Amino acid sequence: MADEKKAEIAYKVMTAEQWNRLQTNGFFSGAPVDIHDGYIHLSTAEQLRGTVDKHFEGQVGLILLEVDLKAVGNHIRWEPSRGGALFPHLYGGLPMVAVGRHWALDSDRNGKVLLPKL
Repeated sequence: MADEKKAEIAYKVMTAEQWNRLQTNGFFSGAPVDIHDGYIHLSTAEQLRGTVDKHFEGQVGLILLEVDLKAVGNHIRWEPSRGGALFPHLYGGLPMVAVGRHWALDSDRNGKVLLPKL
């Protein structure tokens, strides 16, 4: 996508434990890195491969969430990150009502996370 600001959907990778908490509480305050940075890290579909390769390779029990950016409204800021690309950052928690589809992620035998066709 040439202009990430036009994205209406973003993606969040989380652990199965975090996913279970989101389902139970109806709200996700963030992973430790999100809490440390002050926002929840999201990626567009085009950014997702780089995100999982950099931050999640070799991990198991991961869940991929589809996040409706319209549902979180003014809490999204598009800010430069990896390579200067604009990434969607969610300032505030992620409500369950903003989550669309979700997938359990598998890895290949080398630990590379396999992504679904989005």
